[in-house]
Amino acid sequence: MNEGLTATKPKKDTATSSTIEGDIPRSAYIHIPFCRRRCYYCDFPISVLGNNTDINTSGSIQEYVQALCQEMRVTPSRGQPLDTVFFGGGTPSLLPVKSLEQILTTLSQQFGITSSAEISLEMDPGTFTKEQLKGYLEAGVNRVSLGVQSFEDELLKICGRFHSKKDIFIAIDHIRALEVPNLSLDLISGLPHQTLQQWETSLLSAISLAPNHLSCYDLVLEPVTVFGKKYQPGETPLPTDEITALMYRTAQKYLTNSGFEHYEVSNYAQPGYQCRHNRVYWENRAYYGFGMGAASYVSLQRFSRPRTRKDYYSWVTQLIESGGKIDCPPTGAVDQLLETLMLGLRLADGVNLSQLNHQYGEKVLHEIGKTLQPYFRQGWVEGITQQGNRVNFRETQDIFALERLRLTDPEGFLFSNTVLAALFNTNFS
Repeated sequence: MNEGLTATKPKKDTATSSTIEGDIPRSAYIHIPFCRRRCYYCDFPISVLGNNTDINTSGSIQEYVQALCQEMRVTPSRGQPLDTVFFGGGTPSLLPVKSLEQILTTLSQQFGITSSAEISLEMDPGTFTKEQLKGYLEAGVNRVSLGVQSFEDELLKICGRFHSKKDIFIAIDHIRALEVPNLSLDLISGLPHQTLQQWETSLLSAISLAPNHLSCYDLVLEPVTVFGKKYQPGETPLPTDEITALMYRTAQKYLTNSGFEHYEVSNYAQPGYQCRHNRVYWENRAYYGFGMGAASYVSLQRFSRPRTRKDYYSWVTQLIESGGKIDCPPTGAVDQLLETLMLGLRLADGVNLSQLNHQYGEKVLHEIGKTLQPYFRQGWVEGITQQGNRVNFRETQDIFALERLRLTDPEGFLFSNTVLAALFNTNFS
């Protein structure tokens, strides 16, 4: 990226922007890499345990948790307690309760955790018992993200999933019996052999369970995955691009008509239940990352840890020897700007143009307006005034009358890659 642009120092009241120097992380992502098997669409850094490993006696899990806690202890605290903690994976519900307690205790001792913190745990049906879930809740977990993916046994098998449809409802029974305060479900569209009718069935099944939050992801074919090696985009047995677009519009229609807010490209929430942790990413704010393959954004530095356990353990040893110092160049001003646009435009709220103008100046705002003007005419981008009115603009300079900029729902979200590509090809130097 061209680093010729210099960000001006923001005012103290612009604390939501990650481009503020000294932005203090108040969120932590914890990567738990263990899975019973690797799903056919997954390219995440994971470690496969197999079907018969006893998680309570697994030496691999104990060794990993030990390294994870060592990494946390040697990471300098920035003096502010955590507002959100997110256990992702992998399959975090393969963690023994004592191991999760150990991780949360270490986080609390090193950084502090607020009493109102959102503490999320990704869980897969068929990987936990009611007693296990009770232990997680008693340890502090207050938000469960259940990896359903589909309510069709045939599609679950095609994906290489460990669980069945029956396991989904057993998991929901446990969750409801223990009164988990915040439940999110994950679904995937665009799967091989998946029909529009099957997608509608999954959506209606999910809605009937009355979750607080739903994530609806479109299948992405990553080259190293089973699906990536087996299928080509747009070719059978994958749904056509037209069908996957219709699946997206269908989800938007069904869920918004059922009271969900479409607050991010792939995410829907009942009022008051947006994922606080994920908003940290989309608002480009600072966060800690811990564990194999985890990414961090601290002091304008983005870095990721090694993706295998062996390399991660070596990295933790080096981190300890260095006293917790990580040598990583800060993100340049143009990269900060593009990241803010790329992430912020995923949100229904969009990006704050007043803030961008204050940080980067009128020239940058003018270039944004010039680049996006065709997409305003296309109906994919819209502006929001200070009064909250939705408007288009006819001339580039009209962008200075807007408070926010956002993609339209659903068409702008559907074509977000086209809009973002244009912004990334803009000369902001």
